Amino acid sequence: MVNDKKQVRVWCDGCYDIMHFGHANQLRQAKAMGDYLIVGVHTDEEVRLNKGPPVLTEQERYKMVRSVKWVDEVVEGSPYVTELETMDKYKAEFCVHGDDITLSADGTDTYQIVKDAGRYKECKRTQGVSTTDLVGRMLLMTRANNASQSSDQGLPSQDEFVSPYTKACNLLQTNNKITQFSSPSNEAKPGDKIVYTAGAFDLMHPGLVDFLEAAKKEGSYLIVGLYEDSAVSQYKGSQYPIQILQERVLSVLANRNVDEVLIGAPYPLTEEVLDHFNVDLVVQGKVLEGHQDHSDHFAVARQRGIFKVIDSGNTLKTEDLVMRIIRNRKLFMDRNQKKQIKELNNIARMAEKEEEEKKKDEERAGSSSSGASA
Repeated sequence: MVNDKKQVRVWCDGCYDIMHFGHANQLRQAKAMGDYLIVGVHTDEEVRLNKGPPVLTEQERYKMVRSVKWVDEVVEGSPYVTELETMDKYKAEFCVHGDDITLSADGTDTYQIVKDAGRYKECKRTQGVSTTDLVGRMLLMTRANNASQSSDQGLPSQDEFVSPYTKACNLLQTNNKITQFSSPSNEAKPGDKIVYTAGAFDLMHPGLVDFLEAAKKEGSYLIVGLYEDSAVSQYKGSQYPIQILQERVLSVLANRNVDEVLIGAPYPLTEEVLDHFNVDLVVQGKVLEGHQDHSDHFAVARQRGIFKVIDSGNTLKTEDLVMRIIRNRKLFMDRNQKKQIKELNNIARMAEKEEEEKKKDEERAGSSSSGASA
C-alpha cells in the first residue's frame, strides 16, 4: 500500500548564539510537531542590529544548529522578523517558537506576522537557561578575574534588571528530560566499532562539534563520558565548569554524532569502563581544553594500544569563548541589560493591554446585564 501521507514541514528561526540545551529542546519539540524541521539562522548584522553583538559568528552558529540531531535543514541568513514569504519558499506549514518574547530593534513581536496568519505554534520554553544567562555567567567569571580593575566601575550589576525570560533558575533535572533527549533503541549492534572519549564538554561550541564529528568517523558508535563538576574543577580550575553536569549531559545528547553518554565518567579512565562498553578505541582531541592537571587520564587505553589523538582541524576552546566576553565585557553587559529592559517593558505593555481588555469585557457584560433587566 502506498503511503500518501503529506510530509509536515516545520519552521523555526533564531540567533542560536552559544547553543545550549534550551535551544535544543525547542528544536526537539518543534520536530515532534511535524516530519521535517527547517531552521533559519540570522546573520551577524541582523543579530547586532536587533539584539546586540553575538558571541559566535554566523558561520559558527550555522554549524552549531546543523549539529543538532532533530534538525533536517538550515537556512542561512534568515530575516530577523519571520516572514510568510520565507516559510512559503521552504514549504513550511507553520512556525514554532517558545512561550517567551522575541522582539525586534523597535520592540515589536518578531512573530506577529505569522501569528496573524494563523501559522504559529508555541512550545514550552526550557526553564533555567538562556544565552543571556550563559553570557552573564561568563561575565561573573570576568568580574572575579578583574575585581581590582577600574574597568568594572560604573558597569551595571547583572542582577539590576531581571527578565523572567532570561533569568537563571535552579535546574531541576529529571529522568524524563534525559529520556526525551536520548535516541530510542540506540544500543550498539554486533559488529559496531565502539569509540569512547571523555571530557567536560562545557558550553557546546564549534570546536567540540567538529571534534565529535571526527571522533564518530573513527568508528560506528560513539560514547561520550562526562566528568563530574568536581573533576572538571580539578583539572580546569575552580571557575569551571560554567555549566553543571546535568546541563552538559543534555547538550551532548542533542548532538547528532553522539550515541551514548556516560554520566559522571571516571577521571581518569578505568579498565572497568573499557570492558563494560567493549570499547575498541579511545580518542582524545589534539587541542586540550585548559588542562591544569597534566597526568595521563587515558593511560589504561594507551597501555592496551587502543588510544588515538585525532585532529578535527578546529582549535576553538571554551576558554576562547570566555576571552571573547572578556575582550568585549562592556558591550556584552550592555547587551544583557538592554535585552532585559526591553523584555520587561514589553511585559508591562502586555499587562496593561490585558487589563484594558478585561475592563472592556466587564463593561460589555454590564451593558448586556442592564439591557436584559430593562
